[in-house]
Amino acid sequence: MDLVKEINRLKSEKNAIILGHYYQRPEIQDISDFIGDSLALAKEARNTTADVIVFCGVHFMAETAKILNPKKTVLLPDLEAACSLADSCKYEDLKAFKEKHPNALVISYVNCSAAVKTISDLICTSGNALDLVKKIPAEQEIIFAPDKNLGGYINRMLGRNMILWDGSCHVHNQLEAEKILLLKQKYPNAKLLAHPECTEPVLLLADFVGSTAAMLNFVKIEDVKRKDDFSKSVGYMSDLKEGIRIVKTEPSVVLVIIISCVYAAIYSPIGTYYPLITISHFHGSISDSAIVETVVSVGTLLGAFILGLIGK
Repeated sequence: MDLVKEINRLKSEKNAIILGHYYQRPEIQDISDFIGDSLALAKEARNTTADVIVFCGVHFMAETAKILNPKKTVLLPDLEAACSLADSCKYEDLKAFKEKHPNALVISYVNCSAAVKTISDLICTSGNALDLVKKIPAEQEIIFAPDKNLGGYINRMLGRNMILWDGSCHVHNQLEAEKILLLKQKYPNAKLLAHPECTEPVLLLADFVGSTAAMLNFVKIEDVKRKDDFSKSVGYMSDLKEGIRIVKTEPSVVLVIIISCVYAAIYSPIGTYYPLITISHFHGSISDSAIVETVVSVGTLLGAFILGLIGK
């Protein structure tokens, strides 16, 4: 059976759209209707007229799509596709932590569960986090969750003293400054691009720090010679300018879970509507409507930079 042909047939039959994260394998990106980082995919999910959304990413991303499209069918090809960062911050734990700081504003990075979003005052992305925090008065106490690396980067850039939740991405944490220094010696003309989820020693070595989309844009617009080398913090992207060589900083680090989608895993959900994403699937008693109201509504401090969809 030609799975690609069958996937396209089912997409047409079910009025489905496939959203693929940049970190998916190239063959999955090739059959995706749209590829992007978590923010771009959230926007696409919100704007789509499709009845069915097949989300080739991890579960917090699929949850975000469901939050923005409560009446649409959202499918996640692999229910085991988890995010170590999101898993590091549980609803009950953050709620207890928040109670210890009753005057603090809670800003949560979008890489968190739907349940955590319901007890957050603002949701940010790696692309808009700096601008968001800039607009909050310096005297306002802030809890930043769940990524201590992103929060620490913001603190250093803005001279803030946010209270940081002790969470991080295990993949970004594996990137070691010592190994990067060796790569920089091997490729002296290379520029190092790093995501702010990386540790401080890695970020201090970077020529550019930004979101996945920002790094991709940097590569596209940078005026470089074809012989130049570039290095990205983790993984790969297929949508790159010809003539630019990407040097992975850590070949042994593979996003095994996030790139676990294969053709067969996509074909089955479209045909069977399983695995189906519902908010309660992950968060028990927390209702879809409560999450939609909390995350999507406007009215918090600054008018809410909800998912980066408003205000920038």
